[in-house]
Amino acid sequence: MPHNTVSAPSSGNATSSVARVAQNSIFERFARAGLVMSGIVHLLIGYIAIRLALGGGAGSADQSGAMAELAAKPGGVIVLWIGTAAFALMALWRLAEAALGSSSEPDADSKKSEAVNRAKAFALALVYLGFAVSAFGFARGAGTSSSEQSTGITATMMRSTLGTITLVAAGLIIITIGGYHVYKGATQHFLADLQGTTSALVRRLGTIGYIAKGLAIAAIGLLVLLAVLRSEPGEATGLDGAFKTLGAQPFGAALLIAAGLGIITYGLYSFAMARYAKM
Repeated sequence: MPHNTVSAPSSGNATSSVARVAQNSIFERFARAGLVMSGIVHLLIGYIAIRLALGGGAGSADQSGAMAELAAKPGGVIVLWIGTAAFALMALWRLAEAALGSSSEPDADSKKSEAVNRAKAFALALVYLGFAVSAFGFARGAGTSSSEQSTGITATMMRSTLGTITLVAAGLIIITIGGYHVYKGATQHFLADLQGTTSALVRRLGTIGYIAKGLAIAAIGLLVLLAVLRSEPGEATGLDGAFKTLGAQPFGAALLIAAGLGIITYGLYSFAMARYAKM
């Protein structure tokens, strides 16, 4: 007597769901616009860092400083409103990948590999969500300094043992993320994120950009750890603090210019990602 069987839902169903979301033409255009906006933000951060190295004015060499710079330009507020939508959709895309898996890498080598990919997607979703919130704030004229926010959060968390332990863990995680960026750039593992054949220029931009960004991220994590060890929350000032600490070292101006150029290189690579990223 034949038995009726109910087939288990395949992983392909989840993957196809992500693909349908990511490959929607309107969604994809906004998501790629998010990468363009990310490139613009990185270009401005690098520019501010170089300007600080040359003693040319103030400003925060981080995302809030970049968006404040953009808001002050003609048409900048309109760009920020577009950026808010683009970053928000980028965050939704990454959240979909975190929940359902990647449509561009449907065949994960193992459950461990898939878990790592979903964790990375979730982390990126938080990054883009942060960009969206920051862009929204500056678009409506109520943007706040990332450095001040970092310092305030650190000071609050350091009032408790659990908060202090969490900060130490966060600092170590941030350093690990920075190290992964350096590894990804040095090994050109980022090419797996791109579709089609890439040019030598794109490979060079990606290599230099990822290494530079990785070092900057690791420096942020180091500042968090130092803030905890010295009980000085004012040292946890994010990317702006990392750049200014670098600039205070011997040959700091040259180091800060090099770091700024590295971040600019990552910004240029972001434009290539907007064109070639798998979605």
